Amino acid sequence: MKIGFIGLGVMGKSMARHLIQAGYDLNVYNRTKKKAQPLIELGAQWLDSPSQIAEQSDLVFTILGYPHDVEEVYLGKAGLFSACRPGQIFVEMTTSSPSLAVKLYREGQAFGVSVLDAPVTGGDIGAQEGRLTTLVGGEKEILAQIKPVLATFCQQIEYFGPAGKGQDAKMANQIMIAGTMTGMCEALAYAKNNDLNLDQVIQTLNSGAAANFSLSQYGPRILKNDYSPGFFVKHFIKDLRIALEVAEKERLKLPGTQLTYNLYQKLAHEFSEDDGIQALIKLWWG
Repeated sequence: MKIGFIGLGVMGKSMARHLIQAGYDLNVYNRTKKKAQPLIELGAQWLDSPSQIAEQSDLVFTILGYPHDVEEVYLGKAGLFSACRPGQIFVEMTTSSPSLAVKLYREGQAFGVSVLDAPVTGGDIGAQEGRLTTLVGGEKEILAQIKPVLATFCQQIEYFGPAGKGQDAKMANQIMIAGTMTGMCEALAYAKNNDLNLDQVIQTLNSGAAANFSLSQYGPRILKNDYSPGFFVKHFIKDLRIALEVAEKERLKLPGTQLTYNLYQKLAHEFSEDDGIQALIKLWWG
């Protein structure tokens, strides 16, 4: 089986590396070829466009930045569908809109191509260590075919239903992260304001009912003034915007998520959208 991989950013580069190390033949493409160089040195084959990836791969993974990137890679003039063939499987792992996932699934059906929406969660460390969780929508039988491949970088593979449901599940995940990031920052701001030992606070909270991924993964980075992006502020803003737009169409109110979205918009405006999401603490600490 020849595998294609498109999108070699913070997450994709590690996911692709696991595939190479597992012995798969890998074709790669990224808008910036420089990011592919470490993978090329490991044995990956560089191709010049998504259409070439489609021509020379049986199974293709994509993990990109924004919905418009996904549309270009799949539906553009040199996109995957421009050179696809019946029987191929495309796995779209970008956090994107459920409606776009359904659109790609239907487009694939017209060409005899199976498309799964399979966004991942677990952050940069999860990608590096091969212990991501993927939330899948699409045909269950197709997922069963590729589970051994997904298992090279995912420790948990969850099927949620037809096309778009993987993205719906990821939106629920991002809504939860919105709450834990805001809660963590307020807890640390309060603890610092009252002269508590912040290392001790993080350790203690993580041993009780307040334990959560945001605190365990991002709390220590904050104390080291490490705002490097395991997950970009700009991408989290995009995710929360999608969740809020879907909720608005469904007349569902998400006041906590709206508040966190507003805080991250302020962070991007006053500091940097290219920091990691733990930089939210800057709104309290500067």
